[in-house]
Amino acid sequence: MENGHQESPRKLLVTGASGGIGDAITRRLLDRGHQVVALSRDFSRCSDQTGLDKRTVDLAELDALPRRLAEIMADHPDLDGAVLNAGSGRFGNLEEFSYQQISELVTINLTQHLYVARALVPLLKKMAPSDLITIGSEAALTGGRKGAVYSACKFALRGFSQSMRAECSGSGVRVSLINPGMVDTGFYQNLNFKPGEKAENALRADDIANAVMLVLEAHPGTVFDEINLNPLKRVIAFKN
Repeated sequence: MENGHQESPRKLLVTGASGGIGDAITRRLLDRGHQVVALSRDFSRCSDQTGLDKRTVDLAELDALPRRLAEIMADHPDLDGAVLNAGSGRFGNLEEFSYQQISELVTINLTQHLYVARALVPLLKKMAPSDLITIGSEAALTGGRKGAVYSACKFALRGFSQSMRAECSGSGVRVSLINPGMVDTGFYQNLNFKPGEKAENALRADDIANAVMLVLEAHPGTVFDEINLNPLKRVIAFKN
C-alpha cells in the first residue's frame, strides 16, 4: 500500500504528555494502535495503558536532559516520530519579568525543544520515513502586548522548524509545525485571562490531535510545513 508506513503501528515520543494538548495527542495515538513514549514532570493523573511508556522527566533541567534522553533512545531505538509539545505561559510587560523568569520561560518554551530534537534527529533519520512535529502557537505569527518573551520563543520555534525542514527532508524526515490559537485546557489556570465562554471562543485539545494525525497519516511524500488553527471568534475573558 502506497502509504503503508503511516498505517502501520508506529512509536512516537510526546513531550508534555500528561495534560491538555499532550494528553489528547497521546490518547489519539494509542487509540490508533500506535505506541507512545510519554515525557512529563507529573503522571499522577494518568493511568497505565497498553503501548504507553511513561517517563518522568523535567525538561527544564537542561544539565540532566542529554543523559535522560540518551537513556530513552537506548530503550526505544525504534522511535520513528516525535511531537514536541511541552511548554508553559507567562505574560506581562517585559519590565515585569525578573531575569530568572525570562531564563525559565525561554528554557521550557524553546531550549528544551532543541535539546530533545538534537537527541532524536539522528534516530529519526535512521528510521525514516519519520516525523518531527512541533506544537507552536499563534504567538509565533504575531507579537502582542504582554507577550514579548513568550512570542520570542514561539517565533524562534517557527524558524527552528523551517530550518529543520530544509535540513531533514533529504533524509526522509518530515518536519511540521502546528500553531494553535487559544485552546480550552489548563494552560490558563495560573494566568489572569482565558478564552471566552462560548464554544466558538476556543479550540479543543482534540482539534490539535486531529491536526497531528493529519500530518502523520499523510502520504510519506507529503509534508504539512505549517498548520495554523484558531477559534471561530477570538474572545479573551479576564479573570477578577
